[in-house]
Formats: sequence, C-alpha cells, structure tokens
Amino acid sequence: MDTGTFLTRLCSGALIGVVLGLVGGGGSILAVPLLVYVVRIGSTHAAIGTAAVSVALNALAGLIGHAHAGRVKWRCAGVFTTAGVTGAILGAELGKAAGNERLLFLFGLLMIGVGLWMLRKRRLPEVPDVRLTLESARALLPRLVSIGLGVGLAAGFFGIGGGFLIVPGLMLATRMPISYAVGTSLVVITALGLTTATSYALSGIVDWTVTALLIAGGVAGTAVGIVLGRTLTAHKDVLERGFALVTIAVGIYVATSTL
Repeated sequence: MDTGTFLTRLCSGALIGVVLGLVGGGGSILAVPLLVYVVRIGSTHAAIGTAAVSVALNALAGLIGHAHAGRVKWRCAGVFTTAGVTGAILGAELGKAAGNERLLFLFGLLMIGVGLWMLRKRRLPEVPDVRLTLESARALLPRLVSIGLGVGLAAGFFGIGGGFLIVPGLMLATRMPISYAVGTSLVVITALGLTTATSYALSGIVDWTVTALLIAGGVAGTAVGIVLGRTLTAHKDVLERGFALVTIAVGIYVATSTL
C-alpha cells in the first residue's frame, strides 16, 4: 500500500468521525460513497461490509460514555434492537443479492430522502422520564417494534449503522429527548452494525485493512468533532442543516452516476 492510499483511507475515516462528533449521527451514511468513490475499494458490496464493521466498533466505543452518564433507555433499546436485528438479517441478504448499480442507485435515493427529512421542522412534546413498563407497553411496543423493524431493514440492506434513522425513530416512538435518543441509539447501532458486518464477513466481503484504517481515523475524527460540536453548540441547527444539504448533494451524485 502506497502512502497516498494509506492517507486517503485514514482521512476518510477521520471525516466520518468528525461528522459523527458534530451532529451525533449520520457519519455512517457517508462511509459507502467515500469507500466507493474516494477509497475505490472495488465493489459496493465490499464497501458496505467494510463500513458496517467500522460503524459497529465505533458505536460500541461511544456507547460506554453515554451509558456511564445515564443517557441510555435500556428497555426501549432492547425492544428496538430485537426488531432491528431481525430486519437487518433480512436486509443484509437482500442487499448482497442486489446488483452493484441498483444498490448504489437506491442508496443515493435514501440519502436524498434522509436529507430532505432532516430539513423538516420536527417538534414533538418530549417525555424525559419515558420508560417501557407493563402500563406503557400497550402504547410503546407497537411503535418500537414497527419502527425498529423498518430501520433494521434499511441498515442491513445498505450496510449502515442507521444512527440518522434510529435517533428520530426512537424520538418518534417514545418522545424521549434527543440526548437520550442519541445514547440509546448506540445500543441499536452496535447491534445492527455487528449483524450486518457478520453477514458480510461470513461471505468474505470485508476489507480488513481498510476497516482498520477507518477505525483509526474515525477515533481521531470523532474526538475532533466532539470538541468542535461543543464549541459550536449555539449553531447546532446550522450544522444539522448543512449536513442535510451535503447528504442530499452526495445522494444526487450517487444516484445520477448510475444512470
């Protein structure tokens, strides 16, 4: 591996990490386009499998800090994760069966849709003390299971951690504040990422050298992103809108490049 290739892969991981640190999710959706168009990993399937491994391990590392701070709703996470893993298993098999061009086109459409959704005003009354109990199960369980299943299908099919879908999904299902949704989402992201990664690894569709460099760059990038995020707290909405626009632009490029 030459120096240019080494630095490209390391910087790609760092960029994903910075985005994760700044906006609390969504970095994984950039991983596949980066691996395909910048790192030039070889195939969309290899990019998906490789991204899934790095996303899962980075999410696991982040979960430790959130759990220590008490920002994880474990019962809600358990139900959402169980439904999500079921969807991810099916999604990963469907993704591996799809052709490279079709997979990239659908991925581009997903990015455009997510970006447009992020630009919407979303204001629901928050319930900070929400808990999954026998009393609340009738209302919470159907929403947690259905949304978790849908997110899992997308995560498995496209090989993404799904943080940009899981966080709003948890908020929609339970109305928990975003700080709890971010922490709780890391349980789900870790499980979905490991499910997808295992499926692709067993099929031999993971580039472990690239994975190691993505993780190394991601750790450094996440640290930088968190620091920048604290500094730019007053402009959080601007950052999220900016990321949404970048997501839409990349999605349009990915989708049109396959036509």
